[in-house]
Amino acid sequence: MIRVVIADDHNLVRQGIRAILEKADDLEVVGEAEDGIEAVQLAQSTLPDIVVMDISMPRLNGTQATQRIQALRLPTRVVILSMYSEKSLVRQALRLGAQAYVLKRAVADELLLAIRAAKNGDTYLSPPIAGSILREFLASASPAEDASAYDRLSPREKEVLQLIGEGHKNQEIAQALVVSVKTVEKHRASLMSKLDIHDIASLVRVALKEGLISATGWPSANRLAHTEQIGCFHTP
Repeated sequence: MIRVVIADDHNLVRQGIRAILEKADDLEVVGEAEDGIEAVQLAQSTLPDIVVMDISMPRLNGTQATQRIQALRLPTRVVILSMYSEKSLVRQALRLGAQAYVLKRAVADELLLAIRAAKNGDTYLSPPIAGSILREFLASASPAEDASAYDRLSPREKEVLQLIGEGHKNQEIAQALVVSVKTVEKHRASLMSKLDIHDIASLVRVALKEGLISATGWPSANRLAHTEQIGCFHTP
């Protein structure tokens, strides 16, 4: 029996995935998570064979959660679900330890194939992205040579970037990460320097581009416009 945790911030999506999985005789859903932090916690407590992981979630996105699960050396493989087919996102997910990458529009047809392949240690990519991604990925000499400015951010800087993109102020970020406001300010200054970006609105665009936040979620268009006007978040 393949034990599966489902991680997605939309309850209806989780229920749809559960309905697909429960039709299979060889799969058992052992938990559900609504963000990346909860997904990591469930992976630790239930030790599933597979985590079906949405790539765009609040607090900690799917790729960052995948990296944490790998760092914990758990006997768990990750199947990423995403509406995005950009090669940079697929490359990042694979490099951080994902075993499969499935497009949400094809989830009904491909998810069971991806889960079973991942359980066997095989890589599965949705056909629309498989050919070009595999050629580019295998041709890369090393991750360091192909790294973008975003790839060079530390895991903590990526977490701060996501929380900034979600519209949180420095004090809120400090509380979420259990660090001081000064530490958040240092991380923010560092990631701005590495990205060569000097305003919050541009950071939000990077977070959107890299899949840290969803274009259909928040911050809203009005909130993004507000960030463009003020240029930065002020700590209380």
